Amino acid sequence: MKIAVPKEIKNHEYRVALTPTGARELVARGHSVAVQAGAGEGAGFPDASYEAAGARLDADVESIWSDAELILKVKEPQPEEVARLQRGQTLFTYLHLAAEETLTRGLMASGATCIAYETITDRQGGLPLLAPMSTVAGRMAVQAGAHGLEKAQGGSGVLLPGVPGVAPGKVAVIGGGVVGENAARMALGLGAEVTVLDKSIPRLEVLDDRYQGRMKTIFSTADALDQMVRESDLIIGAVLIPGAAAPKLITRAMLGDMKPGSVLVDVAIDQGGCFETSRATTHAEPTYIVDGIVHYCVANMPGAVARTSTQALTNATMPFVIALADKGWQKALADDAHFLPGLNVHDGQVTYAAVAEAFGLEVVDPASLVR
Repeated sequence: MKIAVPKEIKNHEYRVALTPTGARELVARGHSVAVQAGAGEGAGFPDASYEAAGARLDADVESIWSDAELILKVKEPQPEEVARLQRGQTLFTYLHLAAEETLTRGLMASGATCIAYETITDRQGGLPLLAPMSTVAGRMAVQAGAHGLEKAQGGSGVLLPGVPGVAPGKVAVIGGGVVGENAARMALGLGAEVTVLDKSIPRLEVLDDRYQGRMKTIFSTADALDQMVRESDLIIGAVLIPGAAAPKLITRAMLGDMKPGSVLVDVAIDQGGCFETSRATTHAEPTYIVDGIVHYCVANMPGAVARTSTQALTNATMPFVIALADKGWQKALADDAHFLPGLNVHDGQVTYAAVAEAFGLEVVDPASLVR
């Protein structure tokens, strides 16, 4: 199969969809791998490392896209990339379509087959291709929040771990999944006072047991959120509804109850964000202030630590990439019931229910396309 790895063009996105090690594996299986020149440099993988792995380098972005059967990316295609997609091609990347109607309709118009990393499942009900980047984003969220609390960034001037004789800062994490647990773990490590809110009692029990009561666990209710809004110095939004838009849990009116200079970090921004005042930002301008509250809403947080993120992502995606390359998308998805939910768009049709529901579109059962 002809596989292409274009260079990411989203603002300050330095990750690449395939490491040289991954390229070597695909070439050894008889596939052709074309990598756009410079695609891996931001993650510390020079062009020469891909050539040594047997990949072909191509400086022409148009030919990279037009010659491919399978296109591997990290972030959702930007408008100029959507315009290059063709019927018969398969795109494998993060999509987060429920928050992006224009992108959804663009992919439908392309006629391409579009498979999303974030909606593939596993036997435990997890999201194995979202998990590694969720881990990175959760850990980065506390770093970003701690920086945002600095007075020069518009924050309140609170040091999260405090110092002897001065109480530590208070961190609330909304959502106890992969992002939330990793954010809480980092905040605990810094010495902050940490509270995790979630609607799953079993999940809260796991966290309570795992961290031996070092973090507070609270069942998430409107009253609990109101209390956290009033008390916290840093709130991290880590809510995920797989494939669907995130719920708006903190409204603009609630910002008036927060301590001036507090920080909101919205890790759910790829799915529209879980704060009413959230809007996607970039690493170039990561924060903005609304009603005295600092907002950090970077939509590609792991891109800032591109080498670690690329390695972690490729470790997770390679079995699926190999299946697509060896079998083609129909057989690969037909053979794996957990891979099948990854199909979001095919030949102008939406095949993921939450995306169709978000925009009032008809949904097609993906199983009907792979029989």
